[in-house]
Parts: sequence; structure tokens; C-alpha cells
Amino acid sequence: MDRKLKLIWDFKGPDAERTAAHHLIHLDEFIERDGISSLGTGTEKLSKNHHIAYMGIDEAAMPPVRDALKPHRGQLWME
Repeated sequence: MDRKLKLIWDFKGPDAERTAAHHLIHLDEFIERDGISSLGTGTEKLSKNHHIAYMGIDEAAMPPVRDALKPHRGQLWME
């Protein structure tokens, strides 16, 4: 069974929430355009000036997505 990963893009500063929301639009477009099997996407508030956009993906499908989208970090997907 493949591990499930959460690819994360960090955004900081006073516009972090809007920037993360905008980045999410591009993640969803990429998933649809390239036919990626995603576990889900979204945004999260980590603090007032730190928001993230994320994509869940199976580990086997991760390398080409990572290379194309260059996430800032990743972690295990927690359901």
C-alpha cells in the first residue's frame, strides 16, 4: 500500500490568506488538466500571517507533480 502524502506550499505575510486561496485555484487546474488522482486540496490557516495551500497525493504519483509544482515541503497525509 502506497503512503499518502500532503504536498504543501507556504505563504506568509498580510496577503497570505488570499495568496494561498489563489494558489489553490492553480492546484485544482493542474489536477484536472493533467488527470492527477488527488486525495484532495485545500487551504489552512496556521497563524494570522501564515497560510498554506496543499494537495494530497499517493506517493507513487508524487515525483512528476513535485518536479512540476515545486512544493515547499511535504508530510504524511493524515485522514
